[in-house]
Amino acid sequence: MVRVKGKGRGAPDAEHPWNEIVPGLWMGGHHYAAASGERVPAVVTDEFDTVISLYRRDGHGPPPNVEHHYVEMPDAPLTAEQLEAVCRLADTAVEALRQGRRVLVRCHSGYNRSGLVVAQGLIGMGYSADDAVFLIRYRRSKWALNNHVFVDYLSTGLDVARLLTGLEDLQQDGGH
Repeated sequence: MVRVKGKGRGAPDAEHPWNEIVPGLWMGGHHYAAASGERVPAVVTDEFDTVISLYRRDGHGPPPNVEHHYVEMPDAPLTAEQLEAVCRLADTAVEALRQGRRVLVRCHSGYNRSGLVVAQGLIGMGYSADDAVFLIRYRRSKWALNNHVFVDYLSTGLDVARLLTGLEDLQQDGGH
């Protein structure tokens, strides 16, 4: 039996520690389900040149010689600053790909936060939001991007979503 993980969304652990979405760009999590159904840690060693993490857990790598970008991010509605970080990380991933580097974008389960960054990177490479979401679900898991708020961000465009979220933040602060 595959252990179910995720904030009530019922998503099982992925079958692989990471999956290649387009050549050189991988998406994954910190755990996956082995063929036996056992939950296994996904530990990064030297498989990748650049790792982008949106969740961190000790003992899961990468080693010090691997370029590592880490931004803590919730699997929940994001602030304007967090959406800006998604855009920066997506740009980092795309630039590393252009330099011929192998890139891993990962979060806890390898579905939502990593999916948002990878999809934004794909959009920056010329994919439509719908095509980016489809490709991620096809290559990683049908459970990928099961956070519908993240899909809405992509459909709206992260720049527009960031502006709208910034306005909401201002209204909640009383316009200050």
